[in-house]
This record gives sequence, structure tokens and C-alpha cells, in this order.
Amino acid sequence: MADTREAIVHASHLPMSVIIVGVGNADFSDMQMLDGDDGILRSPKGEPVLRDIVQFVPFRNFKHASPAALAKSVLAEVPNQVVDYYNGKRLNPKCMSEYESSRTVAP
Repeated sequence: MADTREAIVHASHLPMSVIIVGVGNADFSDMQMLDGDDGILRSPKGEPVLRDIVQFVPFRNFKHASPAALAKSVLAEVPNQVVDYYNGKRLNPKCMSEYESSRTVAP
């Protein structure tokens, strides 16, 4: 668990998200702590995450729900995580026309 917390703190500086789906009836309190929704996740050395990158969803909460409901919950935080990353780097995403004009197309 300590190594996982350390890895997540370091990964919070990168353009990535971590999605954890808990399967079964186990105690997922450690996974909920990694999610950081109840407070700021810190490494064992006390370093805080730069931004929230973890989304934990217990599958048992969606046993009788549609696959779309599970997907919606699993992916719910990703858009804000992307925005937080770009804002933290002071980068503005390109609009589609800028992206298309910057691409080179081989013949």
C-alpha cells in the first residue's frame, strides 16, 4: 500500500488517470483512501498528490445496473482530471481547427 501511494503521488504529475474497479465483497477501504475523495492522498513521506487522479468504484454497487451506469461512474472524474492537468501546466487545449491545421498528412 505504501508503494502504491508513493506511485500515485508521483503519477499525479503526469497526464494520466488511475481507475480502480473493486470486484467481490472484500473490504475496499484502502481503495477508497487511494481515491482521495475524503481528503488529500499523501505518500508515506507526507508528500501530497498534485491533483486527484484516482477513481475507485466498487462493482457490487452496479451488479444490477446497466453497463452504461458503471461506465458513467468509472469515467466520471476523467474530464476534470484532464482539465486539471492542462491547467496545472498552463496549457490551453487546441480547438479542432488548430489541431487539424497542425497535422501533416503524408501522400
